[in-house]
Amino acid sequence: MRTTGIAADWFADCTSWCDEVVLLREIVLAAGLEETLKWGQPAYVAEGRNIALVSHQKAGAVLSFLSGALLKDPEGRLITPGVSRHSRFLQFASVAEIASQRSYLDALLAQAVQVARDGQRVPPLPDEIDYIDELQERMAADPDFCAAFEALTTGRRRAYNHYFGGAKNASTREARITRYTERILMGKGMLDCVCGHSKRPPGCDGSHREYP
Repeated sequence: MRTTGIAADWFADCTSWCDEVVLLREIVLAAGLEETLKWGQPAYVAEGRNIALVSHQKAGAVLSFLSGALLKDPEGRLITPGVSRHSRFLQFASVAEIASQRSYLDALLAQAVQVARDGQRVPPLPDEIDYIDELQERMAADPDFCAAFEALTTGRRRAYNHYFGGAKNASTREARITRYTERILMGKGMLDCVCGHSKRPPGCDGSHREYP
């Protein structure tokens, strides 16, 4: 497989649904989106916002729309991942299936770019935490992370969201999320003990000595 661009290694190292993800990539790039790599997956950007992700799961190749809840989908094909209120995805089991839906995909991508251009965002529900974009994107890209984060108490989720969003640069916000991923997957808040020896603020990072 020959690929070029910032996500070339991801496609070159593909081990399943390779032809399908390459075709999805071609369709997204043809829509004028810029390719980058985020959360270990090819991500596609327009109007300064992340629009889509290309990936694969056990059952097929996947095209995710990070603000998919804002897209009009009269055919009702978009799938909601878990409890996400923002992202939607499509899954494909063959190149022929993708090719047969080319016009549909083109229309969805054009909509997604327009949504970004217009600055549209999914409004939070009453008392809902308005997650920062980078956190929403990570949850859309990683179902296990999403499930673990949503399982945290409201206070813990709010604290993480506030801390992650406190960084000025997107790269720093993403780095903070990555740094705390293991803790989140353990079901722990920012100040929770992770080694069992201490429960005192500012919280255990697992590196202190065990005292008698």
